[in-house]
Amino acid sequence: MNVLIIEDEKSLSREVEAFLKKQFYTCDVSFTGNNASEKIAVNLYDFILIDLGLPDYEGLDLLKEAKEYNPEAACIILTARGDVGDKIKGLDLGADDYLAKPFSLLELQSRMQAIARRKFGLKNTVVPLGEFSVDLTNRSIAHSGKEITAITKKEFDLVSYLLLHKNRTLNRMQLNEHIWGSVIEDDYDSNYIDAHIKNIRKKLNAFGPTEWLETVRGVGYRIRTA
Repeated sequence: MNVLIIEDEKSLSREVEAFLKKQFYTCDVSFTGNNASEKIAVNLYDFILIDLGLPDYEGLDLLKEAKEYNPEAACIILTARGDVGDKIKGLDLGADDYLAKPFSLLELQSRMQAIARRKFGLKNTVVPLGEFSVDLTNRSIAHSGKEITAITKKEFDLVSYLLLHKNRTLNRMQLNEHIWGSVIEDDYDSNYIDAHIKNIRKKLNAFGPTEWLETVRGVGYRIRTA
């Protein structure tokens, strides 16, 4: 998933970035509100972490922009401010959670996972797909209970992202930006995503049918669960 970290304290922002990358998130970092505003306007994110105490921008204004330009992004306020009023304003503007500094990185991860489960309606992080099962926590795909080790990191990212958006068709641009963190400009019809999907099918079909992984001609791909 694609995350924007907006934090002017560079040591903290790099610490959060390094931690989330180890958890297989793709991260952009902004040290200023103006830079963050530009990124929010042109990129799509799954999570936006917003520091309210920016020296050049009002954090609550950034939250408003995030909800306007990235309405599907989950927004978490990160701030040292202890004012309950700021918390209430942020939640009223659509923030999904609020985390006061200093905070535990493990708590941040836990809250992001909880938001994702609510957002995508997941009661269990192990999701059955025909003869297969996808474990979103342990990042693995199994057939009849046996893990398939041939699946690469990016191939799992593709399957898991399509699964989170089950029954919804995602185009190549969406998959590029949310998994790789950037759009391949003027090349949305490239076979980059197609090649990964082909490899996924080849590896999984060696174990069982993958009719749940569908190609929507002229649009993109989806995982059908119903």
